Amino acid sequence: MATSITKAVIPAAGLGTRFLPATKAMPKEMLPVVDKPAIQYVVEEAVAAGLTDVLMITGRNKNALENHFDKVGELEDVLRKKGELEKLDKVKYSTDLADVHYVRQGDPKGLGHAVLRAKMHVGHEPFAVLLGDDIIDERDPLLTRMLEVQQQLNTTVVALLEVDPSVAHLYGIATVKATDQDDVVKITGLVEKPSPGSAPSNLAVIGRYVLRPEIFEVLERTAPGKGGEIQLTDALQSIATGPEWGGGVHGVVFRGRRYDTGDRLDYLKAIVQLASDRADLGPDFRPWLKTFAATLTNDDHEHPDAP
Repeated sequence: MATSITKAVIPAAGLGTRFLPATKAMPKEMLPVVDKPAIQYVVEEAVAAGLTDVLMITGRNKNALENHFDKVGELEDVLRKKGELEKLDKVKYSTDLADVHYVRQGDPKGLGHAVLRAKMHVGHEPFAVLLGDDIIDERDPLLTRMLEVQQQLNTTVVALLEVDPSVAHLYGIATVKATDQDDVVKITGLVEKPSPGSAPSNLAVIGRYVLRPEIFEVLERTAPGKGGEIQLTDALQSIATGPEWGGGVHGVVFRGRRYDTGDRLDYLKAIVQLASDRADLGPDFRPWLKTFAATLTNDDHEHPDAP
């Protein structure tokens, strides 16, 4: 798709404490999902949507991210000499994938603060933000659709997903109005992690945004919110309700396949789902998975010593 938007920002400064001890020395973004680190799926998604200038907002102990997207001459030479050209292509692919830049967040003051750190790189143009915890299936191109909507409406765009009301308190939740496009809504309000039972809808903001550059000015004015952090949701709420910010905020309601790698259980589910669909792994993996699943008939089998 031809697009005037070329820049993507990927916040990657989090400590990944939910995956300790694995993330004691390894960035959570480098945890493998089948055979690629989670961060590579995200960069590939950006590139597939036409965004080739990628800025990662990093922190301490994140050098592995830079190394992954850098050239590794010694490894390439070894693979070339061994004739392992397929592996060589995979190594070179991540090196040549995009023009990747890095800036450190410094103080961990929240997602809004991380996005604000991109101001000097982005300048005065719309840009995309992709969070690494959400992997969007390449067969369901969400970001491409969001870029289309941004250009059509000259607005800020967020991705929305219908969630069970029982878990709405775990997300930023949108209040919306319908538009003349089935998958596009006008956002009239946003609340970050509402108290259980108080969510205004079941439309949750997930980790894809296409932002107009005024987001930086709004973030600079945004006071710390939940957790004492500068919340991107609070800044988007200001844009959605403030007429001075032009086109407001719209949402693209995503009905495709999304893999949440943000906690251990969902991370495992993501690996199983993606491996099952792989042409090179699925034909052998799916029959084994069915056989294994058949053994998990009840809790007594799983815990034979249970009373």
